[in-house]
Amino acid sequence: MTKTIFKVDGMNCMHCVGKVESVLTDQTGVEKVKVNLKKGEAKVKYDESAVTTDQLIENIKTVGYTATAK
Repeated sequence: MTKTIFKVDGMNCMHCVGKVESVLTDQTGVEKVKVNLKKGEAKVKYDESAVTTDQLIENIKTVGYTATAK
């Protein structure tokens, strides 16, 4: 398992947090997601053999936010 922190830009409410958590949690290989609105971060624990960092960033983009791995 790998843990990565993503900087997520564009979130401004708890609805935004829910969208990001949902899209990441639904991804195959993701075990745990914790999104922090105040810090603008998403901490993700995932199986690197099932999903890549780039795929997770693309998932975040599909719900309207930009993201980069820290």
